[in-house]
Amino acid sequence: MIKQYKLAEIAIQDILNRDIREAKDVEDVVDEIIGRVRAEGDQALREYEQRFDKASLESLQVSESEIAEALAGLAPEFVETLEQARENISRFHSQQIPKNFVITQEGGIVLGQKYTAVERAGLYVPGGTASYPSSVLMNAVPAKLAGVKEIVMTTPPNAQGKVAAPILAAARVAGVGRIFKIGGAQAIAALAYGTASIPKVDKIVGPGNIFVATAKRKVFGLVDIDMIAGPSEILVLADASCNPAYVAADLLSQAEHDKLATAVLITTSQQLADAVSAELERQLPLLPREEIARCSIETNGKIILADSLEEAVSAANIIAPEHLEVCVDEPFALLDSIKNAGSIFLGKNVPEALGDYWAGPNHTLPTSGTARFSSPLSVDDFVKKSSFIYYPKPALAKVAGRIEDFAEREGLQAHARSVAIRFAEGTEK
Repeated sequence: MIKQYKLAEIAIQDILNRDIREAKDVEDVVDEIIGRVRAEGDQALREYEQRFDKASLESLQVSESEIAEALAGLAPEFVETLEQARENISRFHSQQIPKNFVITQEGGIVLGQKYTAVERAGLYVPGGTASYPSSVLMNAVPAKLAGVKEIVMTTPPNAQGKVAAPILAAARVAGVGRIFKIGGAQAIAALAYGTASIPKVDKIVGPGNIFVATAKRKVFGLVDIDMIAGPSEILVLADASCNPAYVAADLLSQAEHDKLATAVLITTSQQLADAVSAELERQLPLLPREEIARCSIETNGKIILADSLEEAVSAANIIAPEHLEVCVDEPFALLDSIKNAGSIFLGKNVPEALGDYWAGPNHTLPTSGTARFSSPLSVDDFVKKSSFIYYPKPALAKVAGRIEDFAEREGLQAHARSVAIRFAEGTEK
């Protein structure tokens, strides 16, 4: 049974499960895996795949015939769904493509900024208790729009050495280049350092378990990463007019992800709170992943009573959830007051699943309160900015004295001299 609280009686910052610290044994395992992959390359990868996924692999790379077999085995309607979802994601993210700019000033001065895509991106796609072709689309489409030349994907195989057909189909639809049958921390290490089979990348994106998240944190700096993702979160703000069956279903849509996932309802209605609690108990037995969802609901789930919608929004801004559903009659009236959320779902007929699969905005979102300062995955994550400066010599001459003075006040004489030497006698060229 989900627990109920009054907002005034609970520490708001503790509402969601935010303890994503890695245990010492996880750290030790990941350190060993990274060290072995760096030293032994493909041999270590094959041994880890045998140990963790029970797969004996001759080739680490998915072949063209395997991709063709996967596509042939899927219903054409599902492949069409993938293609339409890709178009929706592409349409939204195309608005994010950055533009270079140039500023010209008096005296021939030119300043500007240019964007350059990373050369190679690594996409990690989880396996395990579920497969996520949607993650392939959400990570690969922005990379393609950014202009990334090569996308390399890793994903764990099953015991027969096969990758789930929907994942392979999504990779083909999204334009992923090479796909490798590697999962876990060993995949992150391979992407970061490179092996004989797997090329070193510049950025690693994609969700994963605590071992994957820990490995990403450890290789950050050698390569860039998207984020350190914690367990999935949903916060539903609902008024008395909501359908409790809808609210319960939306809470369970995140609870089924992971036993550590957190599903929270904040409402102004005691009647709705009680009805949602009853609906959760009615709907849970209907889920194939009931055990996971029930553990999430009973351990981390909460229903919280607020005195007003304004108070509920204020609490949501402190919580900064990954997914925020605003299930009220006039959701746009609250939009400007919402400051911290990964993705905002407005209205009573906008379930979180709409964003996961179809609408277009990215579903790779900041978790664990990081929506206070970070954003969903976007085209921006796959580009770098470089500024550029051009000064003709006469323009430099006008400001040389100020630059020299500035440098000398910082005690950096070589900085000052690098300007002054251009105007010293005998060095005019």
